[in-house]
Amino acid sequence: MVRVAVIMGKMDSGGKKNLVMEYFRHIDRSKVQFDFICDSDSQAIPTEEIKSLGGCVYIIPPYQDVFSNMKELKRICKENNYQIIHAYNSTMNLFPMCVAKQVGIPVRISESLSMAHKKDQKTKIKNILRLFSRWYATHFLACGEDCGRWQFGDKLFDSGKVTVFKTAINTEFNAYDPKVRSKTRKEHHWEDKIVIGHIGRFTAQKNSVRLIEIFSAIAKAEPKAVLCLIGDGELKDEMMVKIKELAIEDRVDYLGRREDIQQFYNAMDCFVLPSLYEGLPVVGLEAESCGLPMFFSTEVTSEANACELGHFIDLSASDEEWAEQILKAAKENMPIRRSHAKEVAAAGFDSIVESSKLQQYYLNVLNANQK
Repeated sequence: MVRVAVIMGKMDSGGKKNLVMEYFRHIDRSKVQFDFICDSDSQAIPTEEIKSLGGCVYIIPPYQDVFSNMKELKRICKENNYQIIHAYNSTMNLFPMCVAKQVGIPVRISESLSMAHKKDQKTKIKNILRLFSRWYATHFLACGEDCGRWQFGDKLFDSGKVTVFKTAINTEFNAYDPKVRSKTRKEHHWEDKIVIGHIGRFTAQKNSVRLIEIFSAIAKAEPKAVLCLIGDGELKDEMMVKIKELAIEDRVDYLGRREDIQQFYNAMDCFVLPSLYEGLPVVGLEAESCGLPMFFSTEVTSEANACELGHFIDLSASDEEWAEQILKAAKENMPIRRSHAKEVAAAGFDSIVESSKLQQYYLNVLNANQK
């Protein structure tokens, strides 16, 4: 059996965690096991589930304390004598790849899950780190073509040295269930409402404050509209202030950070993601699988449109233009709501299929290295 050192960085609720855990749940763990190495300020490590599946969890100092982070990572890697390390932190992978080379891990996989945008303060740092993305790594992965090209460059991508593993979700688990929809809407008093949904980290990347402004325009146009807001993050307080400024407190249901989100995909009537940038958003695929119309900004890769439910709106469009398109689709979709799980799986996003591919990839690169 091969043990893989999985570098998670901050393991919080959201796409990266969901992606890696879907791989872990469906991979053949008699052949490949995961050890999760997470920053100490992670907020959603499923430690009990990981251990029940045979994995280990190691906690190291957060990446902001880069020297302590690398020192502890080096100790863990030495003690466990890993043959494969797989880092999921895009441009930040430079640091664990460096440690892995120092301790002699032969297969060093750097994966790109995200991109950048000029309006995000982190972009300058990302662009600097991106210049060193090929250093120390032996293999390159990405969740989509756009991410692969952005981080590793067109030349490396066109040479076939960047392997794309599509974002994996449990499509059947996220299929539409009218009974779950009815139950959840009743519990939250949404029976006669048009529920606009958003689940994610509240950050500049997600354009979280703009989301509130877009919903305010929706609320003005549609008296029955409510916003279901799930998540947490550095912009939470600013969002709450904006909600108060716009006098829409009674139209917003903030449910905090949650893990039981599948029921809310069922209960919502559409999902809004006006991000400045994304990799290939897991929430978008999960929502589409559940039959939800998805509204992305045009900054999100077109690969996120896994079926007929993806809509893209330019960030330069007014809040009123966003509201008009969202309400049109939400109202039209309600009478014909159905599952799109099969379509999303057929588009290549099913976790069972992708986990099998990843397992074979690990074994192939390890065997090639040992020859």
